[in-house]
Amino acid sequence: MDDDDLANRKVFFRKCLEHLSGAGKAIGVLTSGGDAQGMNAAVRAVVRMGIYVGAKVYFIYEGYQGMVDGGKNIVEANWESVSSILQVGGTIIGSARCKAFRTREGRLKAAHNLVQRGITNLCVIGGDGSLTGANIFRKEWSGLLEELAQNGELNEEQVEQHAHLNVVGMVGSIDNDFCGTDMTIGTDSALHRIIEVVDAIMTTAQSHQRTFVLEVMGRHCGYLALVSALACGADWVFLPESPPEEGWQENMCIKLSENRARKKRLNIIIVAEGAIDTQNKPITSEQIKELVVKQLGYDTRVTILGHVQRGGTPSAFDRILASRMGVEAVVALLQATPETPACVVSLSGNQAVRLPLVECVHMTQEVQKAMDERRFKDAVQLRGRSFESNLNTYKRLAIKLPDDQIVKSNCNVAVINVGAPAAGMNAAVRSAVRVGIADGHKMLAIYDGFEGFAKGQIKEIGWGDVGGWTGQGGSILGTKRTLPGKSLEDIATQMRKHSINALLIIGGFEAYLGLLELSAAREKYEELCVPMVMVPATVSNNVPGSDFSIGADTALNTITDTCDRIKQSASGTKRRVFIIETMGGYCGYLANMGGLAAGADAAYIFEEPFDIRDLQSNVEHLTEKMKTTIQRGLVLRNESCSENYTTDFIYQLYSEEGKGVFDCRKNVLGHMQQGGAPSPFDRNFGTKISARAMQWISTKLKEASGKGRRFMSDDSICVLGISKRNLLFRPVAQLRKETDFEHRIPKEQWWLKLRPLMKILAKYEASYEVSDSHQLEPVHHRGHEEPAAI
Repeated sequence: MDDDDLANRKVFFRKCLEHLSGAGKAIGVLTSGGDAQGMNAAVRAVVRMGIYVGAKVYFIYEGYQGMVDGGKNIVEANWESVSSILQVGGTIIGSARCKAFRTREGRLKAAHNLVQRGITNLCVIGGDGSLTGANIFRKEWSGLLEELAQNGELNEEQVEQHAHLNVVGMVGSIDNDFCGTDMTIGTDSALHRIIEVVDAIMTTAQSHQRTFVLEVMGRHCGYLALVSALACGADWVFLPESPPEEGWQENMCIKLSENRARKKRLNIIIVAEGAIDTQNKPITSEQIKELVVKQLGYDTRVTILGHVQRGGTPSAFDRILASRMGVEAVVALLQATPETPACVVSLSGNQAVRLPLVECVHMTQEVQKAMDERRFKDAVQLRGRSFESNLNTYKRLAIKLPDDQIVKSNCNVAVINVGAPAAGMNAAVRSAVRVGIADGHKMLAIYDGFEGFAKGQIKEIGWGDVGGWTGQGGSILGTKRTLPGKSLEDIATQMRKHSINALLIIGGFEAYLGLLELSAAREKYEELCVPMVMVPATVSNNVPGSDFSIGADTALNTITDTCDRIKQSASGTKRRVFIIETMGGYCGYLANMGGLAAGADAAYIFEEPFDIRDLQSNVEHLTEKMKTTIQRGLVLRNESCSENYTTDFIYQLYSEEGKGVFDCRKNVLGHMQQGGAPSPFDRNFGTKISARAMQWISTKLKEASGKGRRFMSDDSICVLGISKRNLLFRPVAQLRKETDFEHRIPKEQWWLKLRPLMKILAKYEASYEVSDSHQLEPVHHRGHEEPAAI
C-alpha cells in the first residue's frame, strides 16, 4: 500500500466517523447495583471509543452515590486509565446502592454535579433498578435544571447549553434477568464459576456415591440454575419461574433412585436461591437435603455457591459482549437527539441491537408480577425465547419415559463425529441420543468417523450410556479427518446392513466436505437417500452456514486465559512484546476474537492481507506505546495468515526493529486450544443445537412414514447453524457457492465486522460500521425464522 493509498484510507476513515463526532460532548460512565464480571470491559470500551471520537469521558465512581456526592467522585478518564482492566472481575469504578438518588433532593445534587462538568450523556451499566433510575433522571432533567436555576445554582446559559440528557443503558447482571436481551454482561462468567464447581464436586460425589444439592444465585430468575443444570446434566432443577408440580417430592425421589439403579454413582440437584413451589412458598436446599436423606437414606451434602459466582476473571464471551456493547453505547449516545427515548444496547442472537429502555424494564417487571400471581406459564414465556427453549430441552433430556410409554418409530438414526476433536462434541452426542430415544428411534453410534463407518464400527447406544458426557472434552465416539469419498460403497453397505434411516454428523469442515460427497453419491447409492444433517463442531469456526461452531468458545477461553498469564508475566519485566500463534487454519476467527478478548495490539489474519509496511506501522505503534505507562504489547497471529510472514519472521522483525525499546517473546499455543473441558457456552450450545437437529430428523421421518419415500431433494441434506439471529437449516447444495474450498472458509464471515472494534480499542484509526440497525426495535420482535437464542 503506497502513501497515497494510506492518505486516502485516513480520509475515508474520518468521513465514516464525521457523523459520529463527539467534539465538545461529555459522557459520564457509571456502574450501579450488583457487580458483574465484564463491567470493566464495558467501561474500557466506553472510555476508549468516547476518546476516539473526540468526546470527554468521565468516570462516576460508586454509582449514583458518586453522582450525588460529586467532588472527587467524578473524574475525567484518559486512555491509560482503563489499561489492564479487561481481565479484572468486578468494577474498578465501584458500585453502590444509593438511597439519596431515589429522592428529588438527591437527583438535584446529581444534576448540578453533571452540569458543572458539562456532562449531558450518561452511560449506565447495571440491572433493571439502575436503568429505571436513569430513565426517571432523564425525564426530570429539564425540571431539575429549572429548579437549580431558580435557586441560583445555575445561570440561564448553563440551563440552555445542557437542556437535554441522553441516556443509554447496558445490562450488567449475572442473573440474566433482563427481558429483551439474550445475554447480560456477567452471565457467562457466572456460569463458568458454577460449572467449575460442579465439575469438581462430581469427582468427589462419584467416589462416595453421594447426592449433592447445589444452590446457585437467582432470587427472582432461574436462568443460572437452568443453564447449569442443562450444562452438567443435573438430575433435578428448582426454578422460581417454573415450580415443580404437586407431589414433586415423591417424583424427585423416584427419579433419583431410578438413576442410581442405572448404576449412576452420584446425583446432582440444582436449586435457584429464589426457588418456590406452586403456592409461592420457598423451597430451600436444606429442605431438599432432609427429604432425600429421610426418603432414600442417601449420603447428601449441600453446597451454597454464593458470591463465588460474582467473582473471578470475566470469560472471553463476556469481554467481547461488553466491548461490543460499550462501543455501541457511545455510538447510540452520539446519534441521540432530544426526541430519542432512553435505550438499552443489547444482544439478539448474534447481533447488537437497541431497545427502548422503558419497555424492557416494564417487561422484566411483568415476569415478577406473573410469578406473584402464580401465572407460571406466562412467566416462562415473558422470560423470552432463550429461557423457554432451555427449559423444554432440559425436560426432554433429564426425564426418560418408561419404554412402554414411548411410541416407537421403527427408525434407526446414526450419530457420527468427523474431523478434529472439539470440546462440546460429547454434549451434542448425548443430547442427540436422548432426544432420539424420546422420539421413539433406535439410536446407533458410529465410532472413529467415516473410517469406522466403512468398517462397520456401529453399535446401539442407550439413554444411560451417555450419562455424564456433557462435561467431557474431546470425542468419546472417536473422530477422524478421513473423508467418505473412497469408501462410499462400504458406507452404503453398512447403511443397508444396519437399516440406517437418518444420519446426524457432528464435526468441522471435513464433516461439511463429507456431507457434500454423500450428497453427490445419492444418485448411485439409494441407501444414502435418507435425511442427513450436520451440526458444526470445530475450534476454527470455519463451517459455512453457521456463525458459531461447537468448540470455538472453549478454544477462545483457552487463548484468552493464556494471554492473560503471558501479559501478567510482562508486568515485572516491562517493555516486552509477545507474539502468540493461534490455530484456525486459514480462518482468523480465533486470532481476531482472541485479540479483542485479550486486549491485543494487533491480530494478523488471512482474511485481511498485510504487508511489510503494516508490520512496520505496528512496530512504530508499539514503540510509541512503550513511552506511556503501558509498557507491554500483545500481538496475535493466525497460523496460516501468510506464507512468508511466519511467526518466526514477525518475531525476528519485531526483535530487530524494537531493539533498545522493547524485547520480544513468542509462543505457539498449539493443541491446548482443542483440549480441556468444554465451556458452559459450548455445552449449552452443543446440547441445544443437537436436540434441534434431532427434532428435524424426526419430522422428516414422520412425513415419510409408511410411504417408503426416498429422500433426494436438497432440503433433506442440510447444515444446521446460527445465522445472525436465527437458527437455520441450509441445504449443502446451497452452501457450496458460499464456500472458499481452497482455504476452507466461508466467503463471507460476520466477525470481520468486529475487526475495526479491536483496532479502535488498541488506538489505531479504523472505520467503525454502526450497528446493523441504529433504530430502536420493539422488544417483542419475532421474525418468521426460528430464533437463535443461545
